[in-house]
Amino acid sequence: MRKLLGILILFSVLGACKKTEKAIAEVESQELEFNYRKMPEKVSINPDATAIVEEWQQFKDLNASMDVLYKATNNEDLALAIDDLIEKEKKMADGEYPELFDTFQVKSRQRVLRTFLYKTKASILENQPTTEPTVKVLDAYNSMRKQLNVIMNSQLDKKLILDEA
Repeated sequence: MRKLLGILILFSVLGACKKTEKAIAEVESQELEFNYRKMPEKVSINPDATAIVEEWQQFKDLNASMDVLYKATNNEDLALAIDDLIEKEKKMADGEYPELFDTFQVKSRQRVLRTFLYKTKASILENQPTTEPTVKVLDAYNSMRKQLNVIMNSQLDKKLILDEA
């Protein structure tokens, strides 16, 4: 009777250990899913900058691809959107910038955006969590849009400054 009771306790302990391992595996798979609800909102561009951006085709294409990224709800959609964004960002980097936006401030923010796009792509390919890198991509994009607003709001007349000096 004691042997039977010992064997029964041993099997129940072994059975309980296996159940906890399955629960841990389920938690890890949930962390790898893309959480599209954590994405920050897109920063709006002021009307003066919008007039210039409307004529800048590469930026319009990048903006349309960002809209696709905002609609992504899972890792497969995210992977397609990131690949498209990388392609559009390359075209934007190789293309011509409007004269007012052809500055190091805009180009450096675009380079940060490129860095986070590649980081997100690497997370997708290595089955790592993708929510945080995607949020950083959107933050970098919003930072670039804010810089366009700053450039439009703080235009100084260089002739006036140089004449008085």
